[in-house]
Amino acid sequence: MDVPPLVVDRAAGEPLPVQVAAGLRDAAVRGTLAAGERLPSTRELARALCVSRTVTAAAYDQLLAEGWVEGRRGVGTFVVDAPAPDEPRSRPRPRRRPEQAARTGVDLRAGTPCTEVLERAAWRRAWRAAGDQPPDASPDPLGDRAFRAAVSSHLLRHRGLPADPDDVVATTGTSAAVAEVAALLPRGARVAVEDPGYRRVVGALRAAGLVPVPVPVDADGLVVDAVPAGVAAVYCTPAHQFPLGGRLPAGRRTRLVERARAEGFLVLEDDYDGELRYDVAPLPLLAALAPDVVVHLGTTSKTVSPTLGAGWAVCPAPLREALLDARTRTGTRPPRAGQRVLAAMASSGDLARHLRRLRRELSSRRELVRAAVLASGCEPVGDDAGAHLVVPLPSRAQEERVVAAAAGAGVVLGGLAGSCLESRSAGVVVGWAAPRRVELEPALGVLTAALADEA
Repeated sequence: MDVPPLVVDRAAGEPLPVQVAAGLRDAAVRGTLAAGERLPSTRELARALCVSRTVTAAAYDQLLAEGWVEGRRGVGTFVVDAPAPDEPRSRPRPRRRPEQAARTGVDLRAGTPCTEVLERAAWRRAWRAAGDQPPDASPDPLGDRAFRAAVSSHLLRHRGLPADPDDVVATTGTSAAVAEVAALLPRGARVAVEDPGYRRVVGALRAAGLVPVPVPVDADGLVVDAVPAGVAAVYCTPAHQFPLGGRLPAGRRTRLVERARAEGFLVLEDDYDGELRYDVAPLPLLAALAPDVVVHLGTTSKTVSPTLGAGWAVCPAPLREALLDARTRTGTRPPRAGQRVLAAMASSGDLARHLRRLRRELSSRRELVRAAVLASGCEPVGDDAGAHLVVPLPSRAQEERVVAAAAGAGVVLGGLAGSCLESRSAGVVVGWAAPRRVELEPALGVLTAALADEA
């Protein structure tokens, strides 16, 4: 048996058996020793503590008398139920995270995958195939070769971006990739971000010592002419702006890359919801227009599952080399397990089939959500692609009331205020990917009622 961490002090005034008994008692109270757990034999414990067996036997006898442990003939000595330790009244309670709140209700927030359509047999096949490969003997800062080849094929087939596998750098996701790129920029540099926009990226930039500069968005996405001069980079979501849903038109895309080349800044293109379109022709990726100044970022977290922890970046060659150098120097690299699972899904055709099922299901759900919003007397925006829409509201107070009313009825909504830096936009962000289909329609009834009260 494992010996619990105990300390005996021969210089202390307390007898050794008392110290051993007290240490075991404290371990049971703290949970280091769980109820029902078997203790080491008196001989094993004596050897580990460098004391005589008489000491440990006396300690066990004391605990048996107090009822902390019980002996079972021929089996051993076991811990019985122990009371929980008293916590100081002043100890702060842990803050409840949004993810925890969503577990108590139907989650209608954006940014969560639709795992209900992920075929479990395909999921298991991919993990078995990944597990059949031998373990790595050395790290590869670029990422798994088969994964990068799968991403290269996926980008060409679904997004029209020609990228060699060697152009692809594996990441653990979009925010992590932004953090890696940010670490290569001079501390204190300014980075333009959409406002409203993706707040996790803002956090990644600030953690790297950079200064996020909010830039307004409209129905067409980032207002390119509002990007200030002197920025080191611009972060944007041109395929489906998060959260307002605009699609950056061709003219603005051209203007953005022209400015990037002329002014010497990078464009961080987050292909948010790029694979999820509903009768909308895809516009050319920024990376296809200007691979010399654009970093194209993608992830599997929204289309498959965050379990994989797998994403990618297609970078200009000098930046890619700088990223690999930084990874080599720091020992940082994304784990390959999730990459190998995605590569297995791609090679078997399961990934393509999953994406087709996903688009059909999300398209059907989109119609239900639109109908629920329209039934409330409100008008949604940003639903031409992706898996969320926005219901604009006149004030932050109304936003708070709608979110609170839905929460009171067991439905979790996102408020637009949480995506703003300087913008005073108000509204609710409604996603339809996370819940099970059987949960969705009742939750939409709650949404309609909460919005109707403010319409």
